[in-house]
Amino acid sequence: MKRRGCLVAAILALVLVAGAVFAGGMFGSATVEEDTPFIIPAGSSLTTVANKLEEEGLISSANGFLLRAKLLGGNDPIQAGEFALAKGMSQGEMLEAFQSGDVIRRFVTIPEGWPSIMVFEKLMAEPLLTGEIDVPPEGSLLPDTYDFERGESRQAVVERMQAAMDKYLAEAWAKRKPGIAVDTMRDALILASIVEKETGKPSERRMVAGLYSNRVKQGMLLQADPTIIYPITKGKPLGRRIRQSEIAAVNDYNTYTMVGLPKAPITNPGRESIAAVLDPAATSAVYMVADGTGGHKFAETLDEHNANVSEWYRLRRQRGEME
Repeated sequence: MKRRGCLVAAILALVLVAGAVFAGGMFGSATVEEDTPFIIPAGSSLTTVANKLEEEGLISSANGFLLRAKLLGGNDPIQAGEFALAKGMSQGEMLEAFQSGDVIRRFVTIPEGWPSIMVFEKLMAEPLLTGEIDVPPEGSLLPDTYDFERGESRQAVVERMQAAMDKYLAEAWAKRKPGIAVDTMRDALILASIVEKETGKPSERRMVAGLYSNRVKQGMLLQADPTIIYPITKGKPLGRRIRQSEIAAVNDYNTYTMVGLPKAPITNPGRESIAAVLDPAATSAVYMVADGTGGHKFAETLDEHNANVSEWYRLRRQRGEME
């Protein structure tokens, strides 16, 4: 009996091996010799995909691939996109990837404080995106890293950025502290855009927000240099010193010649600048000047501020930055 059992097991093993050989011959084989991107256009049928795989030398037989998919591949439809076919990948693994939508994701990063014109230029320069877009409204995009697929529309990416800003702003507004300087989400966004451009130090954001909040509440001129620059460059770096004529310019943005907030944001503020405006530091400061380290010195009185300004000029003379 023991010998008969061994014989049966051996016959079964031979049958399985023969079946595998037969199936392999019937289905053909994958021939992915190196990691290869493979694109499935929208609306492609399985037959179209099989033929494309064969044409690109990634399988030995389109008909075999189709037969295997019909018998062993399940009923899930294939999805469009760009897929990464790894070296040595089997036909079954290919089909599973196509059905699961395991596409290659690419990324675009929008830094905090980038104006919309620079976001526009970056998206238009991305060759893997498609379609035209207008420059998005200033302040409508949340700085972050976003993924996209090859062939996706630029407009779709912009809409994700805008949806992210709408969502975050609404959530942050709901948690705002009482007594803040702004009454609407729109004004919070505008003030946050000034805070974003006024300091490159994350640790200073709430203090800068507190200072500008004090000025808003007291009806003082905000006198924020970035609001002078925005109408000139649309938020891009000016690349030179601000001219006296520009300081004196009267427009809807220049807070040296108007009381209150600009008519619109001057950049796309990040989460932390928005949060700072909605929970500013408790301070009586209404003046600030650069301190030479990338940050600022804050003052409550004009005399104290003038002393800080004199110190800043002294540092600039030492560095040879003043004529």
